[in-house]
This record gives sequence, C-alpha cells and structure tokens, in this order.
Amino acid sequence: MIPDQRREQILRQLRRHQVLSVHQLMDMFDCSHMTIRRDIAVLEKDGQAYSVPGGVRIASAVATEPSHQSKAVAELPHKQAMAAQAAQALHPNMTLYLDAGTTTLALVPHICALTGMTVVTNDFSIVMALAEAQHVTVIHTGGVLDHPNLSGVGDLAAETLSRIATDVAFMSTASWDLKRGITTPSPAKVAVKRAAMAGASKRILIATSSKYGTFGMYKIAPLQDFDLIITDVGLAEAAAGGVAQEGVELALVSVPGLD
Repeated sequence: MIPDQRREQILRQLRRHQVLSVHQLMDMFDCSHMTIRRDIAVLEKDGQAYSVPGGVRIASAVATEPSHQSKAVAELPHKQAMAAQAAQALHPNMTLYLDAGTTTLALVPHICALTGMTVVTNDFSIVMALAEAQHVTVIHTGGVLDHPNLSGVGDLAAETLSRIATDVAFMSTASWDLKRGITTPSPAKVAVKRAAMAGASKRILIATSSKYGTFGMYKIAPLQDFDLIITDVGLAEAAAGGVAQEGVELALVSVPGLD
C-alpha cells in the first residue's frame, strides 16, 4: 500500500471512529510509529485530521457556537497574550473594526491607551467596555441581536459596514483550518464578517489553537485572505507549517503553561 492509499484508509477509519491512537493505527496498517506519525502530519497539514496526545482525530464540525458567557471565562491567558501581540499593529488615529468575541474584547485596554482612535464593532460588550472611554469614537453596526453572543448580525449590520473603511479589521472565529478557512454554523454572521473584511486595508485573524481543526457549515473566507493570523503556541507544528506554506504570516504567541 502506497502512502496516499494508507492515508485515505486512515481517514476512512477516522470517519468511523472519530479518534484513534497511534498504536491502533500501527496495528491496523502494520506500520512503524514513525510512518504513522508522518501520515498524521500530512493529513494535519492538509486540514483533514489533527493530532491529539497519543493519536489523531478527524476534523470536526461545529453545530453551534458557544455563548458569550461561556467564552468569557475560557482560555483567558491565551486571549490576553494574543491581544498583546495584536496591539503591535496599533498606533494613534486609526479606525478599527473589532469583530464580536472575547478575544477582540481583550484589545480594548490597548486601544484606550492611544489617542484619536475610532472603533467600529458589532459587539455590545465591546461597546459597553468603551462607554467610559470618551476619547474613543465608537460606532456600533446595529443589526439583529444575536442573544447568546451579544452581537449584531444580519444584512442591516453588513450594510452599515459596507459604508465604512477601516485601517485594520481584527477578526475572530469559532472554527478555522487550512482546508476550509474560517467558518461558522450561523448564516446570519457570514455577511457581517465578509463586509468587515472587505472594508479593511489590513485583516488580522485572532483565534486560539483549540479552535483549529473545527469547521462550521458556512464558509466566510480562506486563510489566505488574512495579512496576519495570531494564535497560540499550542497549534501543532504540521498545521503551522501548512499555514506558512500558503504564504500567510503566522504569529505563535507564548502563553503561560504552554510555552
């Protein structure tokens, strides 16, 4: 069996079992540990499967996105570290788009430290965080309220964004990988995210490595549409290599407990 055939068989087994250990795959295909690891690296680079401790899992679909409440307490050190990295793109007198999300919310203190800033966002939590910062101009997109995520979505929000040009769009996502780019299970979010990216001179994706290897039903944009992707050092080496080979700048941020 040539390597491509073996990898296709590995994918078939993963579709059936979701997760398999390296030793299970060694037994199935009568291969060495090194051979299976090479196969996993190829599948990971292509966005078809992802390594886990001791094994591999199939790329998994996301049916719903977590609520703002659940995201607010998850991976806080990761979000703060990535926000600090993203803040290197800031300077006074900028117009920014902050996509809805608790990772982009972590940028607020860095923005407040500068003068002449304008923030455009569809996130009500970001608006509230900036309510006392009278030196920052804040524009909310409006739109239909997404109750769990405390954000404005739909065509009305997208229409507002189509009229605004920004210097940088800081985008968030609940699911991303090399094969599908950034995706969402919510069709109401697609037009908003696309409009925000279309109106920006520079696009930066900020997403934790834990979201890599998952995908929603609706495609938003390929990773190649971003000027920079900021994630944490938990991203697998093969995945990072695949992104880099596509010519996308990737910043891997050290996080306490991961580096």
